[in-house]
Amino acid sequence: MTGRDLPLPPEGGTRAWVLHPDIRTGPDRRDPAPALDEAVALAAALPGLTVVGSDIVRLPRIHPGMLFGSGKIAELKARFAAADVTLVLIDGPVGPIQQRNLEKEWGVKVLDRTGLILEIFGDRARTAEGTLQVEMAALTYQRSRLVRAWTHLERQRGGFGFVGGPGETQQEADRRAIDDQLVRLKAKLDKVARTRKLHRAARAKVPYPVVALVGYTNAGKSTLFNRLTGAGVLAKDMLFATLDPTMRRVVLPTGDEVILSDTVGFISALPTELVAAFRATLEEVLDADLILHVRDISHPLSAGQAADVEAILTSLGVAETAPRIEIWNKIDLVPPPAREALLTQAARQPGVIVVSALTGEGLEPLLSAISDRIRDPVTEEEIVLPFAEGRARAWLHEAGVVRAETEDERGHILHVAWTARQKARFAAL
Repeated sequence: MTGRDLPLPPEGGTRAWVLHPDIRTGPDRRDPAPALDEAVALAAALPGLTVVGSDIVRLPRIHPGMLFGSGKIAELKARFAAADVTLVLIDGPVGPIQQRNLEKEWGVKVLDRTGLILEIFGDRARTAEGTLQVEMAALTYQRSRLVRAWTHLERQRGGFGFVGGPGETQQEADRRAIDDQLVRLKAKLDKVARTRKLHRAARAKVPYPVVALVGYTNAGKSTLFNRLTGAGVLAKDMLFATLDPTMRRVVLPTGDEVILSDTVGFISALPTELVAAFRATLEEVLDADLILHVRDISHPLSAGQAADVEAILTSLGVAETAPRIEIWNKIDLVPPPAREALLTQAARQPGVIVVSALTGEGLEPLLSAISDRIRDPVTEEEIVLPFAEGRARAWLHEAGVVRAETEDERGHILHVAWTARQKARFAAL
């Protein structure tokens, strides 16, 4: 077991300790040191919680009832007591029985990776849809364990009460209350989903292509979004700084206009409850004409993070052939020798652009690449619109596809030059 002590929390804050179980026989085993760093960063993203220590716990196998062996549990109990820890975060799945047994043995709250991510999402969600989706995911997760009271109705802040609250009480009442609440939330979410579908249909009538930013959490998507749009989206060096999608219109140097969408960041071992709950939100990506996959190229596990993102995109139904540009962000954090090697490597790969969203380096080539990818071959034709079709005529002019216009007894005769995408959007009217 390796460990480290971290700064003490302010008075009144929750004192947490992070454990990363490094299971030698685990099918999805990750490099333990960066995995622990990510887990500590996840914990740091939750307000009111301070990590006072962290450890990699090396395990030959999982112990069914307690996760860890008895000797390791006793050793950890002493460390937690000495540091006055009240919450232990385990970076991995912990079964309900394991969680209950560990809480009883250590005398502290225990939260696994899924519970922590759900808690963060509950604290960050701002839109009605985001709140409903996270709440449903949290209740589904909580119902599967029911080892503590359903405290989230009494919370004073965002989140779902996994971190604090009373102990194990009224399990049957909790189960009924959760089931009733799930039914109500699903009805609300269905209504929101129908509204969202109407919004997407309305956006389909807009003559601009949709470009979606995707990537691992904290890859710099929101910083890039702000740099390209001038928007004030929250951009912090923090996991899951963005949860709810944001869309802005961007005018490219060529004069082309696109709708840029900033989406929630992905993460390895994303809770299945959240993948399902956020499917509607991530449908923005399915509807996109171009996907910008933003990578933190300075991160030691950048390639693995990129693979995780691609796996989630595939699970959402995004085809591998979907048009995309891979953006290697944060090049400003890469030391000179490695930087030159990365620039050379990127130059040999079509569809890869190296940028620094923070300094603005590489943005001109990126914008040019976006323009090139959204510009389909242009065809010319003549269409006739009755005089009553003023909205359709205005759409064509707004899209900038009208080259000449005359009138006769049939209505407006327009000579247009447009792409297949613009023609399809016009047909959607």
